[in-house]
This record gives sequence, structure tokens and C-alpha cells, in this order.
Amino acid sequence: MDWFAERLLDWHDVHGRHDLPWQQNKSPYRVWISEIMLQQTQVTTVIPYFQKFMARFPNVKALANADLDEVLHHWTGLGYYARARNMHAAAKEVQQTGAFPDNASDLEALPGIGRTTAAAILAIAFDQPTAILDGNVKRVLCRFHAIEGDPTNKEVEAQLWNQASLHMPDQRTGTYTQAIMDLGATLCKRQPECINCPLVDQCSAFAQGRVADFPARKLKKTKPVRSARLFVITTPDGACLLEQRPPSGIWGSLWTPPQRTTSTSPDEVCLEFGIHFDDVHSSHRAPTFRHTFTHYHLDIEPLYLHLTRHPQMSADHDRLVWYHRGLNQSLGLSAVAVKLLASVDEQFELK
Repeated sequence: MDWFAERLLDWHDVHGRHDLPWQQNKSPYRVWISEIMLQQTQVTTVIPYFQKFMARFPNVKALANADLDEVLHHWTGLGYYARARNMHAAAKEVQQTGAFPDNASDLEALPGIGRTTAAAILAIAFDQPTAILDGNVKRVLCRFHAIEGDPTNKEVEAQLWNQASLHMPDQRTGTYTQAIMDLGATLCKRQPECINCPLVDQCSAFAQGRVADFPARKLKKTKPVRSARLFVITTPDGACLLEQRPPSGIWGSLWTPPQRTTSTSPDEVCLEFGIHFDDVHSSHRAPTFRHTFTHYHLDIEPLYLHLTRHPQMSADHDRLVWYHRGLNQSLGLSAVAVKLLASVDEQFELK
């Protein structure tokens, strides 16, 4: 075992995180779900979601047999919903084969599982010496070896994979994997605590006085701005009309107030849904707010329509539903839907 791995393991035995819920009753399924949830999401945010998710979907069979709407409902608030859709699809494939894959090629063939996620499952759940390379690990390795260049660059990433593999021990692979992730998450952060780092004695970036230079930061691109109008249509009994988004694109398969262009008028929306405009008690626009996605900003203009009665319309269509906030309807809601639904009472009090 090399010095790097030995020091990490010794440090983790004393200072590492040992009580995370996915570290208990360890199984390939639990490790997989935790790894998917932890992608681009902090541990403190994930913990309550993981616990509720496991209570409802304790195994692959339960997840595979569930409706996608219910899976998305339990994912509401975690963001990056493609993760949940892929996870649901992967569970169906695993159920068909009858066993959770224990090799990289079969794991990576499943929807939503890439090289790092597959390696984490193999190392933690199956004790196979397979190196991972998530954001925390990249930061640790870039600094320890003073690896220049953008870590998302293919050549730089290849160097990092090579170093990750060289440091991977043959024993205690799960503990080592957790240790290097813990180090990146708790000490080797963007603002590192080098004085407490178990690797500081041989860290090249620290020796050169250049810790802040690694990993190299990408130049931020200016995100384009798009606009949309969301129609928040409510009835006297508090129901709100929601529309399911297409499977691909933003908010894929999630439910949200109908989204249209900013030039769409209330008359046009009422005509589309078969609502008599005489049944609209009041309508008003609320201030525009911005919702940011990975690749662009979306400026959203909410337009509230409050109806005098529950309309006779085709809202029982597969992609339309009247949503009652007080009822336990297991629907996956977009973050914007959650925000707008919470604002309904306040908006009409203002009127």
C-alpha cells in the first residue's frame, strides 16, 4: 500500500465520516442510490432525501415497480431530475436481469451510471479495487500532484484517472473510497484547511505555495437568457391546473403550471383548455423572477387566473391534473411549481 493510501486510511479511521445512512446496512442498491443523489448535491441535503427514499423504495424491486410520478415526487427538491428518471429506468433493467451487476461494463450499461458511479459501487459494495474520480477526488489529486490544466480536459482527466488508479489499494477499498471523498469534502475544499490535511507533507501544490491554483478553474461562459410565461390557474376550492412536461427537455416528466411564450394571452390559454373566459374571476401578472439551469437562465413571468367555478374541461387528460395542495398527491413537481403553488394564497390576498 502506498504512502498516499495509507495516510488517507489512517486519517479516515479517526476523522472520517462513519455514520452516513448509506454506510449502514450497506448493499449495492443503497450505495447506488446514494451515489446518484450525491451527484452535484451536498451530503447534508441528501441525507433526509435518502432516508425517505429508502423508506418508500427499500430495494430494486420496489423502485422498478413504482410509477415514475411517485419516484419524481420523492425527488422533488433535489434537482437534476434526469438522475431520477435514469435511476427508475435502470431499476427496471436490473429487475429484469435478476441481480445487481458486479462488474464495470454491465454497470455502465445502465442508464445514468458512468465510470465513477460504477467504480464507487464496485469499491464500496463489492470491495473491488476500482478507482473513482468525482469532483472531490479531482481536487485532491490535482493539488497533491500539482496537475496543471482544466480537469475536464480529456488529457488532464486521463492523468487524473491514472493517478487515482495508482493510489487505489487492494484492501479496504470501500473505506479508501469514502476517505478520499471525505478529504475533498471536508478539508481539501475550495478554501482548504491544509494544516489539518494528512497528505500535506507530500502535497506538491502546498510545497509550491500554489494550493489556490489547483484545480485550474474554467472561464465562466455567459449564459443566455430565455423567457416564458407560466399560467397559475386556480379554482375556488384551491385546485391548481398542472401540466406534465415532456420526458426530455427542462423539467422532464415533472408537473408544472402550463408554460407558454410571453406573448400568450389569458384568452388564448382559456381557449386551449376549454375555459370560458367569463369564469375568470381575476387575473394579474406577478413580478418576473429568474430560474437558472445549467446552460441558461429562464426569466419567468407568472400570470395568475382565479376561476369562479371548477370548469368542465379536459383536465382529466393524461398530461393535465387539478392539483390540491392539501392532498397527498404523489406527483413530481418542478422547483418553480413548488414556488408558485406556495405563492397562490399570497397573490390573491394582494388582489
